[in-house]
Amino acid sequence: MQMKRILAIDIETYSDVDLIKCGAYAYADSLAFEVLLFAYKFDDEDTRIVDLAQGEELPEKVKEAVFDVAVVKTAFNANFERICLSKYFGVRLSPESWHCSAVQAALLALPRSLEDVGVLLGLERQKLKEGRDLIHYFCVPCKPTKSNGDRTRNLPVHATERWELFKTYCIRDVDVEYAIRKKLKNFPVPEREMELYRLDQKINDRGVLVDKELVRQAVSGDLIHKEIVTKRAYELTGLENPNSVAQMKDWLNEQGVEVKSLAKKAVRELIQESEGKCRKC
Repeated sequence: MQMKRILAIDIETYSDVDLIKCGAYAYADSLAFEVLLFAYKFDDEDTRIVDLAQGEELPEKVKEAVFDVAVVKTAFNANFERICLSKYFGVRLSPESWHCSAVQAALLALPRSLEDVGVLLGLERQKLKEGRDLIHYFCVPCKPTKSNGDRTRNLPVHATERWELFKTYCIRDVDVEYAIRKKLKNFPVPEREMELYRLDQKINDRGVLVDKELVRQAVSGDLIHKEIVTKRAYELTGLENPNSVAQMKDWLNEQGVEVKSLAKKAVRELIQESEGKCRKC
């Protein structure tokens, strides 16, 4: 049986949305989102890189392979590459022909990061440690200062040597992911698990329906309730700031209610104790 062709991918991107806090979908949906570098490797060929940030274009064979379900696309944490490239191409890329080496590693109880898996497997070529600093420099907004001309983003022209190192870093990630797949080739992801992976990806792509009007009304109701109880707190206590834990504790002590904490659990216990005394009365 003829083996499917494999396209290994690693991309470097820019967005003003925090990836860790907001996730890949919101990250890629930002108007500021941009694919900077695209490193790729067909089967056992040499890894190549396309500098999209500086005007280079993806070869047609790469574009065709991305959309060809007969070509397996691989990446470490493939969801990120697939979602970002879906945004880049303006078409949702189906997870059907994608393979995630991070999932394969996790299935074997290996670490969840590319760097840690590489170290554990003792790969000859390891992920470049400079990557974190380079990503912080090129992939997220920067603070405007006098020394950087009040710019809010670092471009390749602002640090050409660092940019070349960033390209090397991107290429290395593809090479490390490739080496990991080679090491784990005798432990493929079972088809049943691949079915679950693809289903998980489709569910995440689809998202959930949200009644936005219900959400808006819930937020409005919460704000109204907060305003009412805050006003009542001022009336009851006469405190300058009833939201102050120190002021509230002092006021309660003056009322004969000794409290050590106003944490939720402590307040709940205080209310229960008070209700118990009322029932006895």
